[in-house]
Amino acid sequence: MTGAAPPAGVGPVLEVDGLRKYFVSPRRLLGPQAGVVHAVDGVSFTIEARETLGLVGESGCGKSTVGRTVLRLLKPTDGTIRLLGDDITRLESRALRPYRRRMQIIFQDPYSSLDPRMTAGDIAGELLGVHGVSSRAERHERVAELFSRVGLRRDQIGNYPHEFSGGQRQRLGIARALSLQPSLIVCDEPVSALDVSIQAQVINLLMDLQAEYGLSYLFIAHDLAVVEHISHRVAVMYLGRIVEFADKRELFANPLHPYTESLLDAVPVPDPRRVRRRRIVRGDVPSPIDRPSGCHFHTRCPYAVERCRHEDPALREVAPGHRVACHLR
Repeated sequence: MTGAAPPAGVGPVLEVDGLRKYFVSPRRLLGPQAGVVHAVDGVSFTIEARETLGLVGESGCGKSTVGRTVLRLLKPTDGTIRLLGDDITRLESRALRPYRRRMQIIFQDPYSSLDPRMTAGDIAGELLGVHGVSSRAERHERVAELFSRVGLRRDQIGNYPHEFSGGQRQRLGIARALSLQPSLIVCDEPVSALDVSIQAQVINLLMDLQAEYGLSYLFIAHDLAVVEHISHRVAVMYLGRIVEFADKRELFANPLHPYTESLLDAVPVPDPRRVRRRRIVRGDVPSPIDRPSGCHFHTRCPYAVERCRHEDPALREVAPGHRVACHLR
């Protein structure tokens, strides 16, 4: 199954403009002075209704921080976040409460994200009670419907998380995210902790739910094969910034940024007879506290020129819908 194109003419569900999230690194005794961690540094994108935006990059590039800041689980340092046209960037807890119902998250770890002391039914229906959506009897029926929809049995409502497999626990997490009928779900590497066969089942479930309920996803992952399967558009992050943004088919067929090329080259090919040239990225990701000048990727880029070391490239459109931050494109 592949993702269908999102409908045209519908306003964005999420608009992010110039988003920044910085953390102050504490000063250690006899250690380096306190510094600023530029976890997210000027990220902009939109997500349309029924669209999945894939956000990819190496561990530590800021993907999960983007997701948590968009949900206002973290307070943004700068920038604008609009949900369904409303600016939620600076809203405090009480004013933000109605918007909490419109956006949810599916966590990476299906083990630690579930309270082991609560039954599965209480976990899936917890948000309904918190927001006072329905009576206790109505919540029970709603939870039973959610269980059936995500592939769990109704007689498992009274079970505890330890009685479920990893894939079933993630289905339970999906049921919890669906309970308030949100418009946007942030999927924070939702299948990376699962076996490959279970990954396919969960991904197909997410795609079916999107078609049925009109959901929009911010899908955070490092597995490009999964991103290619589920996404409509893809944003590639490196050291807190988006370095390439394009339609899924365009990005995988014609990657323009050297970092994107290296990520695609690292994807295994399931054919031992097929030989391809790999562009291996050397070195480690620089520290987000002490970032390189100019293009942040120039210390690892095989094509870097003198300009790359001093001038920061802007994310510019080089083809319709295809943007890249590279001086050589």
